[in-house]
Amino acid sequence: MDPLLIYITLLLAGFILIGAEIFIPGGILGAVGAVAWVSAAVVGVRNFPEPWNFLSAFALLLAGLVTFAVWIKFFPKSPMGKALSLSADLRDQKANKTENLPVGTLGEAVSTLRPSGIAGFDGKRVDVVADGEWIEAGQPVKIASIRGGHITVVKA
Repeated sequence: MDPLLIYITLLLAGFILIGAEIFIPGGILGAVGAVAWVSAAVVGVRNFPEPWNFLSAFALLLAGLVTFAVWIKFFPKSPMGKALSLSADLRDQKANKTENLPVGTLGEAVSTLRPSGIAGFDGKRVDVVADGEWIEAGQPVKIASIRGGHITVVKA
């Protein structure tokens, strides 16, 4: 197979995988993309004639560093970066601690429970976990169990 084709394929695969990391977080796609870029550099060093072999490796390294620096500087301020990050002040969104809420107490999901979130019981906000399914905000909930400070709720 043509080394230039392998080089270009690895570059494109690395670029796509690193870009996909935005939408599918976890680090695996980004790591595989970085390995693809390093592999492209190795293919370039081994198969391109002097001085293009080391120039291509240096260009890949430089492009990666510049892209990373620009990304860190500008992405959080972009519309997509703002949409993917938490920007609201959540100081007044804290939940109250559990204060002797008995099993069977009825309340309402304050946030969407996916499966964890906040529910309101007797005017108090409490961290809860839904048992088995997501519960949309505003739905009535009932405390199913309390174990070790963890409150499990179900739809009422």
